[in-house]
Amino acid sequence: METARPHPVGRAGRLVLAAALVAVGGTAVVAAATTASSARAAVVLNDSEVTANLWQWNWNSVATACTDHLGPAGYGAVQVAPPQESVYLPNSADGVHPWYEVYQPVSYQLESRFGNREQFASMVTTCHDAGVRVYVDAIVNHMAGTNNPPGTRGYAGTEFSGYDYPAVPYGGGDFHRPGDNCPTDGSINDWDNVAQVTSCELLSLADLYTEKEYVRDTIAGYLNDLIGLGVDGFRVDAVKHIRKDDFAAILSRLDDTVAEGRRPYVAQEIFDGANNPELQARAFIGNGDVLDFAYAKGIRSAFQGSIATLGDIPNWNLDAPSANVFSMVTNHDLERDGVVLSYKDGTDYVLANYFALAYPHGKPSVFDSFTWSNRNQSPPHDGGGYVTDTVCGGAWNCLSQSTGIKGMVGWANAARSVQSVTDFTAVNDNVIGFHRGDRAWIGINDSGGTTTATFTTGLADGDYCDVISGAADGSGCTGATVTVTGGQATVSIPANNAVAIHVNARPGATPSPTVSPTGDPTDEVATTFTVSATPSADQDVYAVGNISELGSWSPTAAVRLTPQGGNTYRGTIDLPPSTAVEYKFIKVTSGGDVTWESGENRSFTTPASGTYALTETFRGDSIPAPAIASSFHATVYTYFGQNVFVVGNVAELGSWNPDNAIALSAADYPVWRATVDLPPNTHIEYKYVKKNPDGSVTWESQSNRSFTTPATGTRTNTDTWR
Repeated sequence: METARPHPVGRAGRLVLAAALVAVGGTAVVAAATTASSARAAVVLNDSEVTANLWQWNWNSVATACTDHLGPAGYGAVQVAPPQESVYLPNSADGVHPWYEVYQPVSYQLESRFGNREQFASMVTTCHDAGVRVYVDAIVNHMAGTNNPPGTRGYAGTEFSGYDYPAVPYGGGDFHRPGDNCPTDGSINDWDNVAQVTSCELLSLADLYTEKEYVRDTIAGYLNDLIGLGVDGFRVDAVKHIRKDDFAAILSRLDDTVAEGRRPYVAQEIFDGANNPELQARAFIGNGDVLDFAYAKGIRSAFQGSIATLGDIPNWNLDAPSANVFSMVTNHDLERDGVVLSYKDGTDYVLANYFALAYPHGKPSVFDSFTWSNRNQSPPHDGGGYVTDTVCGGAWNCLSQSTGIKGMVGWANAARSVQSVTDFTAVNDNVIGFHRGDRAWIGINDSGGTTTATFTTGLADGDYCDVISGAADGSGCTGATVTVTGGQATVSIPANNAVAIHVNARPGATPSPTVSPTGDPTDEVATTFTVSATPSADQDVYAVGNISELGSWSPTAAVRLTPQGGNTYRGTIDLPPSTAVEYKFIKVTSGGDVTWESGENRSFTTPASGTYALTETFRGDSIPAPAIASSFHATVYTYFGQNVFVVGNVAELGSWNPDNAIALSAADYPVWRATVDLPPNTHIEYKYVKKNPDGSVTWESQSNRSFTTPATGTRTNTDTWR
């Protein structure tokens, strides 16, 4: 919820400057605690990394969305607002019940303006029944503002004062104090100073003393209460203001999730803008994923300029690697700051969300909240400040429920196994297309007129349903149909719109919310051809054979195979069952020149039913050996502030330079993990090092560890710190 350098009069610059006294007949009103049973582990959750961020929706509305839209569309998770009791501000200078109320906790009771404990628990169960995980926006860096007027209370009537929270309980010694462990008068004056950022007060919010075991235990107790109710993960607010070792200690106390028995997912809010590497997002990935602010800002620049520049994303200076990112087009802070797109940007915003679901950077999210004309405006609420049910349209945005976005969730799920973009084509500054291997293709038109162009789709020949305009059903497509021939499609993309197709959305197929491939008819065998080859820049790779489905030995009718990266080409072709097939791979230039692989015809017989797969090497080509995915699993006990790295004798391991060492993740502490691609048949020497809070490096003792990578496959090293 923080801004790297707060605006003089910003979203929280007046966060609590004029909070009003909450009184109900002059007597505090304390809601009785409601008991909700622990969550049950039963249903299988959607196999998806896409999250719907339903910001400040009440619990009943979230539950309805999970059942009616998110689950059937294949969303993997829903992010919900902070559920703990917060301050109650009916008459602030920023209006009635400003949205930032919920970022000022006064207790860890699940009694908020979104509903009570029973309603929250019921929502989690309902979402799980729909196949959707629940991620909670967790406020653990601070409590409420120290400058709230005396007598301010919480939504459950809880009383508190500056550093006294009897309902938790927290007392004065549980907070960082100005002039004590905070080296200033309490404010953060230098946003690159670690001590100030982590031990002083963000916008006058009482900063918890997270170095203390009691505080850590209390915070973990709150999060474990949520996990016990079925919560699957957390978007953690203001993590930059918590020491990394403190937060790691809190995470180490958390239980596994109930539904899946795994570690809770963690996405950390690390506002950008710091020049100090210790306060930049990459420094925090040892504790979980991070929100990528630079990516969201870059998307805005492209859609308000030239979307052709999106082809240059691999060269952008982003906040963290894709594998460590919770990605977004906007969130509640950024849309109010005007530095990213929002619903106010119309079709640019919609198209940007299509793009973010299609592009393989991070775990994508779709943001939905209420409309606003005042940056501090409350969501729609009743006379008591409680948020009313979401009614899409008017006061609420429901992009996550639109046909195009739900179609792109299925697209993202279908393409998830291919983490690269191929054949990025810029027709002009405002029209682009690209595909993810042989799984999915999208074209986006950010201009005011229809554009028709021919694109390489990477998909097998046949008809596909455009998931922006409709879906696949048992009889055909409810929207437009796209025909792929020779791996290409000529597509008319409407103005300010998009067209998107994928392997699981074909006429006559019934969409599934999971990532299971759509089944093929029983009279055909889906046969996957995979070949390693080294074509020249102007050549494509094809499969050709003795049956009509493979072109009857005619190169002009051969089936194009899709580049997968790393000299690998693949295509899936429906062949007749129980049939003897002869085939070869060929390379064809754009001018039609054909190069046949050497040797005899290849041959196989398709099975009577099911699927079949072939993996070969183009005869006559010299294929570079693939990299060896080498995993390092080290049991290392660290003190607060330390992180663990692996460094070694090859460039991929930093060439013995600790500055270039590979960071290991502490998600399974005390086991630290990382996987690095290393060259095959290579002698590797390595050691583990600890990087300390003061910047010094501690090397493990004894001689270098060593192994030799195999010619193919993978390698795992399981070690204990020496």
